[in-house]
Amino acid sequence: MIEIDWAEEAGRLRASAAGEADWNAAVAGSLVRDGDRVVADVGCGGGGMAKALAEALPAGTTVVAIDADPEVLEQARQHTAGLVRCELASMDAGAEPLRQAIAAPADLVWASASVHHAADQQAAIDALASLLAPGGRLALAEGGLPARHLPWDLGIGEPGLELRLDLAQDKWFKVMRESLPGSVPMPYGWTEALSRAGLTDVTTRSVLTETPAPLPAGRLDELVNQFRARIERMTGTGAGHGHGHGHGPVVTGDEEWLEPADLEVWRQLLDPEGQYYLGRRRDLAVLSVRSVHLGHAAR
Repeated sequence: MIEIDWAEEAGRLRASAAGEADWNAAVAGSLVRDGDRVVADVGCGGGGMAKALAEALPAGTTVVAIDADPEVLEQARQHTAGLVRCELASMDAGAEPLRQAIAAPADLVWASASVHHAADQQAAIDALASLLAPGGRLALAEGGLPARHLPWDLGIGEPGLELRLDLAQDKWFKVMRESLPGSVPMPYGWTEALSRAGLTDVTTRSVLTETPAPLPAGRLDELVNQFRARIERMTGTGAGHGHGHGHGPVVTGDEEWLEPADLEVWRQLLDPEGQYYLGRRRDLAVLSVRSVHLGHAAR
């Protein structure tokens, strides 16, 4: 069984909001249009996209950041610094709390990596679609391709370490979904889900982000911390588990996501005092493809 303590995740989400500012700004600029008056970011995390949307829209536009966890929402409030209105509500509670939080039909609803945490993903998408004004758009940032950062052969352990981490995370994700109370399978893709919610002109745009090696020092540190968070997720360590940086969900049961040999390699790669510390390498890069699925409400 897996439970995510979102209060423990709040700091990481705030850091992600800052680190992804360029990506958020580019995507926000491509989504907004003349005449938008009410925009919402549902499952806003650290508030990165809510801030980007507010900055891309003219003064007088209402931007509402919504999250289900008070501590996460507080991080968004601090990050957006008065640019947006922050409201507490959950997708799992249906459309009405979200509608009350926004207080008007929305011209654009954005939800990034949040719908997949809803017990019934289709019901959540239906709820989000119902918030739209005539001709409004619902944009879901879900899926894409696994990011690549490491050389195939690191000189320690078996080659293909990052590929095996992706596989372990996929298994973790399956159990996380099954652990949600009232979890409902969604055995079809995001564009089909948008269509089933009654939206039209459904399409997908995938955005490639690349930072070649060698990474700047700050970006390299950020990447190492991201790997550390992923390993803590796989092992159930982190804040509340005796050490770490506040990235650990609660994991119960006998799940072992990583082979012991790979886990030992990761421990060496993430040890700042060790011979193989990733933070001293010059051959790490960032190559990421993230998908945004877009649907339109009838006019």
